[in-house]
Parts: sequence; C-alpha cells; structure tokens
Amino acid sequence: MLGSLSLVSQLTAGCSSLPSSKTYTRVAENNELAKQLPIERTCGFQKLLRHRISTSRFLVPQRQVKQNFPILSVLTDDSSSMTRMEDETENIGILSTDQGLEPFKDHFKYRMKRYVDQKLLLEKHEGGLEEFAKGYLEFGFNREDGGIVYREWAPAAKEAQLIGDFNGWDGSNHKMERNEFGVWSISIPDSGGKPAIPHGSRVKFRFKHDGVFIDRIPAWIKYATVDSSRFGAPYDGVYWDPPPSERYEFKYPRPPKPKAPRIYEAHVGMSSSEPRVNSYREFADDVLPRIRANNYNTVQLMAVMEHSYYASFGYHVTNFFAASSRSGTPEDLKYLIDKAHSLGLRVLVDIVHSHASNNVTDGLNGFDVGQSSQESYFHTGDRGYHKLWDSRLFNYANWEVLRFLLSNLRWWIEEFKFDGFRFDGVTSMLYHHHGINMSFTGNYNEYFSEATDVDAVVYLMLANCLVHNIFPDATVIAEDVSGMPGLGSPVSMGGIGFDYRLAMAIPDRWIDYLKNKKDEEWSMKEISQSLTNRRYTEKCISYAESHDQAIVGDKTIAFLLMDQEMYTGMSSLTDASPTIERGITLHKMIHFITMALGGEGYLNFMGNEFGHPEWIDFPREGNEWSYEKCRRQWNLVDADHLRYKFMNAFDRAMNELDDKFPFLASTKQIVSSTNEEDKVIVFERGDLVFVFNFHPENTYEGYKVGCDLPGKYRVALDSDAWGFGGDGRVGHNIDHFTSPEGIPGVAETNFNNRPNSFRVLSPPRTSVVYYRVEESQEGHNNSEPVNVQGKLAADVPAELESPESSATLAADDVDDVTARKIEDQKQNRIVGGESNV
Repeated sequence: MLGSLSLVSQLTAGCSSLPSSKTYTRVAENNELAKQLPIERTCGFQKLLRHRISTSRFLVPQRQVKQNFPILSVLTDDSSSMTRMEDETENIGILSTDQGLEPFKDHFKYRMKRYVDQKLLLEKHEGGLEEFAKGYLEFGFNREDGGIVYREWAPAAKEAQLIGDFNGWDGSNHKMERNEFGVWSISIPDSGGKPAIPHGSRVKFRFKHDGVFIDRIPAWIKYATVDSSRFGAPYDGVYWDPPPSERYEFKYPRPPKPKAPRIYEAHVGMSSSEPRVNSYREFADDVLPRIRANNYNTVQLMAVMEHSYYASFGYHVTNFFAASSRSGTPEDLKYLIDKAHSLGLRVLVDIVHSHASNNVTDGLNGFDVGQSSQESYFHTGDRGYHKLWDSRLFNYANWEVLRFLLSNLRWWIEEFKFDGFRFDGVTSMLYHHHGINMSFTGNYNEYFSEATDVDAVVYLMLANCLVHNIFPDATVIAEDVSGMPGLGSPVSMGGIGFDYRLAMAIPDRWIDYLKNKKDEEWSMKEISQSLTNRRYTEKCISYAESHDQAIVGDKTIAFLLMDQEMYTGMSSLTDASPTIERGITLHKMIHFITMALGGEGYLNFMGNEFGHPEWIDFPREGNEWSYEKCRRQWNLVDADHLRYKFMNAFDRAMNELDDKFPFLASTKQIVSSTNEEDKVIVFERGDLVFVFNFHPENTYEGYKVGCDLPGKYRVALDSDAWGFGGDGRVGHNIDHFTSPEGIPGVAETNFNNRPNSFRVLSPPRTSVVYYRVEESQEGHNNSEPVNVQGKLAADVPAELESPESSATLAADDVDDVTARKIEDQKQNRIVGGESNV
C-alpha cells in the first residue's frame, strides 16, 4: 500500500531502493560464499538461550495466577543485561555477509538481546512462543465445559456486559467479571443441549467508561457483517460456530513449496467481470482456473481481513480475525483455499499489522478510550497515529498486543490453511518516522539509529520465527521500500527473518521511463542496474506493476503505452497501429525482463497479464459509488479476435519457461552486455541466455552474444512469435553453435567476459531466450524444451491445431496477410511459436 505512503524512493536503487556494496549483478562469481553461509531458516534462539534473562522494555509479567494472564508493567532498564549477552551476540552472521554493517554491530546485538529476552519471558510465563500464539483459544468466543466462554482484554473498562440477539441486546443478565489483568470474562452454559448463543447471531461487547456504556465489536471476533440495506450502517460482530454439517472440511493437502514463487496478486471482490463484489466461491470456480492455466504457482489474496471501508483496498482493517463478509462466509473462504490447493496453487494472505483502522464503532480502535498505552492496543498521542493513513499504530512492546498479533498469524495459517503472508506497510513499522518524507539513499545510518523502532523490529523477528516454526514451508514477504539490510536474512544471523522482500523500486523505474523518457533515451545500464541492485543473499520478488500502480490517478502499463487506442485498436482482424504494435511489444518485454532479471520470484496483479486497460477505482462518493472501474474485464482476453490474448499467451509462456528451466531459483545471474548504442541487454540466468533488443528500429543479423557453456543453443522463448502477436522473424529450428573466446579462465581475453559466444538474429523490440541442447537430447524427438501445443490452443487460430488442417480462413475472420502468416507457420510446424517455449 505504498501508494498511500508518500515515500520518496530512489529510482537508482533496484530492490527496495538500496544501493548495496554487494549487489546481485554478478552473483555467479560469489556462489561459493553463498554455499558456505549458514542461511538455514532458524530462529537463533537455542544457541542464545544460555544467558540469564534480565529486564526488557517489553511489558512483562510481575506474577502469575491460575488463568495465566500477566499483570503488565513497563520496565525500562534496557542495558543491564547487555554484558551478559556479549558472548552470545558477538558472532552475528549478517556482519560477515556485509562488512559494511560492522559499525552497527551494537545495534544488532541490542535487538538480538531484546528478541531473546522476549522469547525467554514467553517461555517462563506462557509456555513458549508457539503456545503464546494460541490466544484465539482463550480470548473471544470459545466452547468450554458445555458452554460458551467469552473473554476480552479491556483494562480501561469499569463494567462490562455481553449483549446480542441472544439476550435482546440487554446485558443486565450477562455481566462480565474482571480479573487483575484487565481481562473480562463470562461463561454461558448451554440450554437444552443447545448453545445459548446461536451460530450466526449478532453479538457485541458493552463496557462502561467515565460513567457511559459503549458498545464495541469483540476484538477477537471471527466474523462481522453489516446491514447492506442501510447506507453507512456499522458492522456487527457475529458468533461463528457452524454445526459439523455446515463446517467446511479441507480435502486437499498443501502443495509443496516451489523453488521460486510466481505470484498472482488478486482481489476477490473486484475479480468479477460484472460491476459488483465477487464472492469467494465464484473466484474459486472462475478465476483460480485462469491463474493455474497461466502457470502461476502462488496466489496472493488482498483484502481478506475485514475492513469496513471497501475503498481502502483492505488496508484499513477493522476486525483482524474475521474474513471479509462482502465475499462470503469463513467457510466460503476455506473452499477457495482448498480449491487452490487442489490446483497446485499455494495461497498467501495480505496481513496488515502495521496499523489499524481509525474506526471506533466497528474497529479495534473502539477499545481505546484515552487510557495509557500499556492498557491499550495502540500508542498514545502522535506516536499512536499515522497522519497520512489516518489510522492507529500498534504498541509492539505491549504483552497483549504481541499476543493478539502473533495469534492472528497462527489463526490464518491453522484455521484457513494459508501458506504464508505478505506483510503490508513494513517500512512504516521499522521506523518512528514511518518513512514519511524520507528519501532512502542507502546510507546505513538511515537504517540503524534512534529512528529505528526496535519494538517493531523485534515483533517482526518473533513473527517470522513463529510462522516458520509452525509451518516450515511458509512463504513470508515484506513490503518495504526502504531496503533495510537484514530484512530478508534469517533471525539466526541477526536478520528480521523474511523469506523475500518486494522489489519496490522496479515499478518506479518503469513508470519513470514510460512517462518521462523517449524510447531512444532508455538506458540499458540503468535498466539493468535497477533490476539487479539487490542485497546479496536476501531474496526479492520482482514485479513491473502491482495494484499500487493501477490505483485511480494512475494507469496500468498497458494503458500508459497505448492509452485511448486500446478502445479502438485491439482487434487482430486489422493491422495494428504503430502505437498498438509498440505497446504490445514493450508490455511483453517490460514484464519479461523484470521477471528474468529482477528477483528470485515474480508477481503480477490480476488482469495485468493480458494488459488490462484503464485503472482501478473503488466505489466512492467521488464516482457516485460506481463499480465500473472496480472489476476485471475477462471478456477482453477471452475474445479470440482481440490482441489481449497475445499478451496473455506470452505471460503464460514466461511462467512455463521457469517451470522447464528453473531460472528464477538459480543464483547464477550474469549481465554480460548493456549496449547503449544498440539498445541491447544480454544476460544469463541459470543456463539460459537472454537477449533483449529495445531498439525501436534496428534488426541485428549475426549479433554476437556471450555465454558460459560451449555447445549448441536453440530458441526457448521468442516474444516475436506469431502466437504472441509478433512477426515471426526469428527461426526456431536453427542451431546456434558456440565459438571459444580468448584464453580459458582469463576473463579479460574473453568476449564480454564470457568464455564462449554464438550469433543470433535480434529484431527490434524483441526478447529471445536460448537454451543449451544437452548431448543426451541429440537425435531425440523430445529435444524441444516444452511442447505446449494444445495448452495454448485457445490463443491461436483453430486451423493451426493440426499440421494437416487447412489454413484457409473465411474472409470475415482474417485478411490475406494473416492467412499468409498462418500458412508460413504451418510450413515451419510452429504453433504460435510456442512449440519451443
């Protein structure tokens, strides 16, 4: 949600705007170091457990009672145990990875001490981190001993009642009791063998403050609904405990963790082609098959946590344990996730722990009635308010806040079988200034100073440790624009523990180029640097555009390239205009080079795979509450006569290429040429050779490209193939034999520092990938990398499905030029060029 952060990122800084002394431009040269680094995903607690616990800035228990709810107090002796930690924190692995961090060793030691202290406190008072994160089994509504027990932490309340449909909203007979920790509770026995509170009935927490009763939705509520017939009606909490006959039972196991995530970012509500809110089940049945067909292996769902304001894109969360009721029930969401797993798709959820909605009547903020921060979920004063987001900021040093947030993570993993998280707004968490009006230059003093919110850093360390402990194959991604070193390093090395960070500077680069530079002004070196500039051993998810780039006020990349001509010029039954031809070719190239060179994973937002036009605009007063721009026009890609199908087919082939040749997971990434005059970028990823020609006019025959391994190379993927809307200028049945360059092992005598080379045809605005033919494949019919004929049949004319079929099309369908192209394809036995994908 950085679109609303108003951060000033440095375009020169690749992934998360961080110019590092160890960039990833020539990772292959450092492979041995990468193999030696102890980067196993552990929490670094066992080896640090030996030191004696001392005081901490966290809110810690003073004594225990049988219900195990601690009294909270603030202890401020930050440094008394630092000397005891000396031996255990002296060897912080991240410092050996980047010696530039050595001056900040004390900072890393301090936050590791804080992390270990907190884990020891949890061991002592809660049975450990994992037990602590089972708060949803104690708080909120739970079945215990033949009845319903409801507990709520509200230390500022003077009296409390449980009200709802079950008692006519009269709580006089359902008063709650307070313990010494500020936890209110009530036990309601079953009546006549049935729960006293019916499943699906509305409930609220009523408490007295300053002599006035206030009604709030329970903080741990698992479902919340609103009366859609009343404009601006507040949400109600709903008691959710379906009988076994109505409870969804998962049928399919989680898919194995992929070598590299290829993520399809999606918003269930806006996924319908109709101007309305889509449902979980409709998304599962109609959209998931599309995602699977395009060879993605992961779905990232936005706006799952309940949020009363639809236009917030799900980022102003009101009810943290409740799935958004706009799209259905919790059981419907479980159906969606199970359906995804049946298709081999993992599912991540956007988790928002960086802030909470400012809403009082239906949000967590309603529990803040002016009490001190140690009795609240949030900080007080300015520290508890985000002035740009108009939202509340958590007090991560508070014991019950930690319980709430950590339990929230475990809830989504265990109850709904999510496979991981994308943490939103991490930049805002990491710094007291929240990144507002900050221009991160890469100076390490910007990351490790008094501006760093160590409370939040330690919470994130605990969160990553928890998630990977309860589900080792989880994928956890950080949305951070600052590029804090160590964010993507294991906690055991002194890092924060994320598996990936989003490469947020990459889309900024493309937006800058598309809006401000002519094609001939594009710098190959600058593009390459933006894509490869990421921290050594810290993985990134690259993307050319996400939901941020399409929010109202901006445009998708396709619309930036082709604008108004997309309304009239997308028919493939007529020749493409220069604008449309340029737009489609650059759309394919921008997304592909971002995927191939920009990270260890790839993300695409729903609809951008086929060049969805226009922008996203949620219903609001300013557009008269219209859903017209809050939907996905699937009919565009489904129409056989429109050119959207070409971009979609290429997106599918990009992902298919990584399936066959896992280049995203490869640490071998070498950029051998960024030729400004030719406008050509040549690089290797894994054992594939990529040639991107950004020149708008020049075709290069016999263009010499460097490579590592000698042998014979063939085309693996060609953006100029007919099936991708190209002109089919590159021959796919040609063998390219290498020639040795210079003295083996002496880079300066090689061609572009590569020991071998071969020559290719490189047409303008094309990207062509070459694979090395293994000797074992010689003479075999299966030597083609991937034969996707049939899989992409919907993307090519039906006449091409069989080599024996006629290439004659009715005059109403295509013109003579298209018919000749089809005949040429038949003669070469190439189906849209994809037979070599």
